[in-house]
Amino acid sequence: MAARVAPEASAPPALLQAGDPAPFELLNPDGASTWLFVVDHAGQAIPRALGDLGLPPGEIDRHIGWDIGIAGVARRLAANLDAWTVLQAYSRLVIDCNRPLDSPTLVVERSDGTAVPRNAALEAAARQARVREIFAPYHACIAQALDRRQAAARPTLLVTLHSFTPAMGGIARPWHCGVLYHRDSRLAHALRDALLAEGDLVVGDNQPYAVSDTSDYAIPVHGEQRGLPHVELEIRQDLIADDAGQQLWAQRLARLLHALEPRFVPG
Repeated sequence: MAARVAPEASAPPALLQAGDPAPFELLNPDGASTWLFVVDHAGQAIPRALGDLGLPPGEIDRHIGWDIGIAGVARRLAANLDAWTVLQAYSRLVIDCNRPLDSPTLVVERSDGTAVPRNAALEAAARQARVREIFAPYHACIAQALDRRQAAARPTLLVTLHSFTPAMGGIARPWHCGVLYHRDSRLAHALRDALLAEGDLVVGDNQPYAVSDTSDYAIPVHGEQRGLPHVELEIRQDLIADDAGQQLWAQRLARLLHALEPRFVPG
């Protein structure tokens, strides 16, 4: 009697389909700049397989769906400084690529009062598909870029770019921008001081958020674990909601970052 052969395990069904965007966009992979920008909430794409996530019309365009305006700032910064830049394409309501994998807010069921029906009672396999096809490739791209730079003995100053809503829970936020950090404040405080010296900005120091191991991924993993000078920069969304605002902030940041670089990179 012939021995039975166990059937091969079938591959899990793919989440992303033909026509869906790639999970990330890489700009200037041969850029000469010391600066490397990553944008965890750049896009608002939803995989076709998930429809509209069950959201009411227009909700994906709110701050809950993405970091409004920050992709435009990042693209201009990448061009102005000839900097490697990685932009994540999918809405944070599909998966939040700046959360640890065990975070309860990695895939949210509700955000700022809005229910996300397709995320309710999500099965483990469906959650893992979002990790495997969106989160993991995006962060692998960042890790590979940093590995490549390290192998070439190229110094790197890491900036994660975000934007924040002008009001949350009915409370107005006075800051024009904020610098965020956890264990290492070197670059964050240097940038804070440079922004304050502009004379026309209210700058938050770990405001409106602060970085932690439980609430953030990019800074702890790509910055702290590698010992790179780093900062998470937040810009208020009403200041960068249009092309003019994005251009102004990109020009301002390019000027300030260029001036800060010699303090962190030996000549």
